[in-house]
Amino acid sequence: MMQVPDTEKTQQIAPLFRLGFRPFFLGGTLFSVFTMLIWLLLYSGVLNFQPLGGGYWWHIHEMIFGFGCAIIAGFLLTAVQTWTGLPAVQGKTLTALFILWLIGRVLVMSPGLLGTAFTTLVDLAFLPTVAFILAKPILAVKQYRNLFFVPLLAFFTIANVQMHASIYYPSSVSPQTAGYASVMLVTLLISIMAGRVVPMFTANGTKTAKASALPWLDKLTNGSLALITILLLLHPFIGMNNFYIGIIFIFAGIFQTIRWFRWRPWITLEIPLLWSLHLTIKVLAFGLILLGLSYLTPKIPSNHIWHLLTIGGIGGVILAMISRVSLGHTGRPLQAPKLMSLAFLTIVLASILRSFGPWLMPTKTLLFIDISASLWIVSFTLFIVFYGPMLLKARTDGRPG
Repeated sequence: MMQVPDTEKTQQIAPLFRLGFRPFFLGGTLFSVFTMLIWLLLYSGVLNFQPLGGGYWWHIHEMIFGFGCAIIAGFLLTAVQTWTGLPAVQGKTLTALFILWLIGRVLVMSPGLLGTAFTTLVDLAFLPTVAFILAKPILAVKQYRNLFFVPLLAFFTIANVQMHASIYYPSSVSPQTAGYASVMLVTLLISIMAGRVVPMFTANGTKTAKASALPWLDKLTNGSLALITILLLLHPFIGMNNFYIGIIFIFAGIFQTIRWFRWRPWITLEIPLLWSLHLTIKVLAFGLILLGLSYLTPKIPSNHIWHLLTIGGIGGVILAMISRVSLGHTGRPLQAPKLMSLAFLTIVLASILRSFGPWLMPTKTLLFIDISASLWIVSFTLFIVFYGPMLLKARTDGRPG
């Protein structure tokens, strides 16, 4: 039975810190807009500063472990209350966790404040802390099915360790490969969560029957992504064969597409909160297939194609998911503000321009990067404008959370 938090006690807590999704969705999206703007200025040479690891490392690391992991933390720390029926982290503990994440962002951007080694320790502390907080209620009710997310966060920490190791041991660890492994971990987590919630969201939103799950298809879909992730994480020790990586990528994209098709995306076309999710999952699947082909032929530049996965796939799914979750958990009807449809389309357009523009017109690479980053900023700024006030205010139905 759900142990609902005491309403009177909850009302004494500032609304922003009543449930994990509130500070981390708002903080993560604000940070992504800020980071993308800084990256634009850095890349174009307008701004000159030295973050931890340099500008290229900082861009990769902060979009994954700054922005991406903030959203993941917010989602998991909110979902665990539904899974276990126990009250989720809130109040002072949630505030302290958010401050830990925020301090990490400041130090990584300005490592001279407390030194490189201390900056690394602070940044590495966030995900294990989230894992510990997440594990407590799951273990308390012996719900071992959802305990899976705790070791997954441990793998995120290993990937983050590799990212930092690339600073100290650049001849042994590649920041690019460590970054790719981290992207695949996010992709794996998204794929797992999509398999759990997209059929339910689709059925509820369209008032139709829920698509039946095929366990073997889920295992092939997520297993192929896990295999790629493990191979990339092991790259410093065993190297990497591009042919096998490419083939696995292609199969992962095909399995993802089959599963997506079984969820009947065509019935969601009139519901922005649903078609946005289905569209970006398809972008993710297409990105996996095209990435696989890029590892098989040098004619397709994998460094550009990765952005199809990171911007349109990961960024797009995140935008669609947090738009729905924020409405539901603030007690509002599941109907996105009209301009959010523009945000959903803009993030997909950003991924297409960033991936195909520099490939087809290499002399215009900087222009396409500028446009794509600007479109990302537009998409997430729209979320902040419409959803920021919701996240800062108490639930409309008076319930705690």
